[in-house]
Amino acid sequence: MTQLSGNQKRKMRSASRLYAVQALFQMEHSSQSVDTVIAEFEDHRFGAEYDEGEMQEGDPKLFEQLMQDAVNHQALIDQMTDRALVAKWPIARIDPTIRALFRAAGAEMTQSDTPPKVVISEFVDVARSFYPEGKEASFVNAVLDHMAREAKPDAF
Repeated sequence: MTQLSGNQKRKMRSASRLYAVQALFQMEHSSQSVDTVIAEFEDHRFGAEYDEGEMQEGDPKLFEQLMQDAVNHQALIDQMTDRALVAKWPIARIDPTIRALFRAAGAEMTQSDTPPKVVISEFVDVARSFYPEGKEASFVNAVLDHMAREAKPDAF
């Protein structure tokens, strides 16, 4: 197996975060299990080629971890997200893509050693990829910052 550069590994990890958001969104809108969705993404999305271009190869280990942790710790993550949101906007009223993003980010924030600032930066970039023209990235940044301060107060 060829050795990957640090930049290639970073791109793969970033792609896995984006794929986790897409997969969590798909799970919410279908009756598929986490294992089914993980297999589909790894078999058909990672590195796939489409008319629009080639999809980035993902980091399967990070993708699987984010998916499992988001599902297994969803109640905890959703409660953290609710506390970070304005009272009139419970997580159930949030756009489903943003909700999936908060769950993936919350999973990484609470269940990994990734520094909170890295998690925030990465998932703000994911928000920008879904909403390039909107204010969603600023909203995501604010909510994730609040969640990070709760999840890992010693990191700030």
